[in-house]
Amino acid sequence: MDNTSIQQIKERLDIVEVVSGYLKLEKTGINLRARCPFHTEKGPSFFVSPARQMFKCFGCGVAGSVFDFVMKMEGLEFGDTLRMLAKRAGVELKAVDPVQSSKRQNLSEICEQSCRFFEKYLTDSQAGKLVQEYLKNRGLLDETVKKWRLGYAPDTWRALVDFLISRGYKKEEIVETGVAIASEKTQSAYDRFRNRVMFPIFDLNSQVIGFGGRVFDKIPTKTQGQSEGGAKYVNISNTQLYDKSRVLYGLNFAKLAIRQKDACIITEGYMDVILSHQGGFENTVAASGTALTPYQLQIIKRYTNNLLTAFDMDPAGGMATTRGIDLAQREDFNVKVITMTPEADPADIISKDPSQWAKEVETAKDIIDFYFNLAQTRFNRADPQGKKEIAKMLLPVIKRVANKIVQSHWAQKLANLLGASEESVLAELHKLPQEAPVYQNESLVANNKITSFKVCVKSRREMLEDRIMCLLALSPGNLSMVGKDRLNIFSPTTQEFLEIFWQNNFDSKDKFQEFIQKSAEQFKLPECVQDFLSFHQEEELDPADRLFEAKKAKREKDAIEELGECLKQLHDLNKKNQVNNLAQEIHLAEQQGDAQKLKELLEIFHQRACF
Repeated sequence: MDNTSIQQIKERLDIVEVVSGYLKLEKTGINLRARCPFHTEKGPSFFVSPARQMFKCFGCGVAGSVFDFVMKMEGLEFGDTLRMLAKRAGVELKAVDPVQSSKRQNLSEICEQSCRFFEKYLTDSQAGKLVQEYLKNRGLLDETVKKWRLGYAPDTWRALVDFLISRGYKKEEIVETGVAIASEKTQSAYDRFRNRVMFPIFDLNSQVIGFGGRVFDKIPTKTQGQSEGGAKYVNISNTQLYDKSRVLYGLNFAKLAIRQKDACIITEGYMDVILSHQGGFENTVAASGTALTPYQLQIIKRYTNNLLTAFDMDPAGGMATTRGIDLAQREDFNVKVITMTPEADPADIISKDPSQWAKEVETAKDIIDFYFNLAQTRFNRADPQGKKEIAKMLLPVIKRVANKIVQSHWAQKLANLLGASEESVLAELHKLPQEAPVYQNESLVANNKITSFKVCVKSRREMLEDRIMCLLALSPGNLSMVGKDRLNIFSPTTQEFLEIFWQNNFDSKDKFQEFIQKSAEQFKLPECVQDFLSFHQEEELDPADRLFEAKKAKREKDAIEELGECLKQLHDLNKKNQVNNLAQEIHLAEQQGDAQKLKELLEIFHQRACF
């Protein structure tokens, strides 16, 4: 690819506009700033310069052009990023030899061709006309169907597979996109979706990366259910393009509205999102499952800190809401819950009366009010066992309130609800650990009505040590950077692991893998260490790539820089803890009037504080 096309893309695309599609930028002088999406931080240290058309984070040091930003945000190779931005900028790239085309690009093309196939069957087939009538009865306008590129999968075994093979795509690639299933008996493949209303799933740039299909029961089926279990909804499994834990349905259309309204409404279903957008609630997205994931929350946080959940309020939906809320609270979101009757969902309400949904959104309950209402509907507060279950459910929620005055308010409200003294409620509250898990009732779990969920919260030291071990797993040769004389900055378990690491000579991946497998349980190694070979496999996906060696060298350089920074932070944290401990000893010596000990401690304090 010549530099002319790259230059044209840079000239036509404003980095501010591109970055704004991912982050909520604020004006500051001649530049714009935001919280960095590449590392965790409380204050904004990520800056975009319109004049230089560059970005830089002064927290983690990452910087570059619009190409670098999109590559890092989307996890793409340069070639895929170039094609994506060229399409956005309206720059025509020269034809590429299909043999040289990346595997990811082929998968993306298969998804796009599949989407067109489903759209064609919706508009041109007899069965498709019945589907159109169904969509119309659900309240969808023609322009909405086109905007969201809805389609229909015909009731045949190989219509899509045969179509894609006729276009030159390989069976193995078709299966990898998730639209087809490999048959072990016949060594062929057949369509995953049959006689279904099709919902394409998009990435942030509106590229098709996957599909969900709803059974269309208005037509007697010939093939359905024989391999799908007759499920109402069928979704593709995770692929190279699509990871359901990291994708929010509709975010490509919602991101601007979320930023403008400074709030995100999150629902469960495809139709909920589509009808919400049609009804004017364009800041709506859906999770790919019943509960939010940390990755999805991290994406939402790029645009807003205000979250409104709109899950179905049946027993399963209610618990999914509590799981998502718990995660959102830990990520410091301002959370409200849109409550609905058990029989209703956003799609139903909006299709009948959008103004009613506007009222539901406007009257969304504060998270803790929601928990109080939920507890009272589940348990009898007049019964001693009911009081116990209510307290068991609400105390962890109140414990997570950081402001002590507000926490006292809710504790008082709980005491009034239970007819107990505030002192007894506070006494129970103080017994709980700071990071209390989501409530779970044993009898409900036994009846499979809810699923327990617990978030493991690690200290900063633990996270730094985990990351250091991951970086060493990626490049064992960098162990010398740690230095035997610096092992005392680690926890005892990590020290023991690193000492064994030092004593062995891992001259092959196999030996190192064997060492990791044997050490995993003993030292409770993080998963990224146990799966260290995946790093190497990713590096060798496309050895024919001309940029391979340069990219590999850059990744190794970045790993060295990050390892150095992690070691420095761990060292500083260790020093800070030592100083804090000395300060406590000094305070104790002052109280005891021990002048000699106080003098000695002060000398040590000044020595260690000056680092």
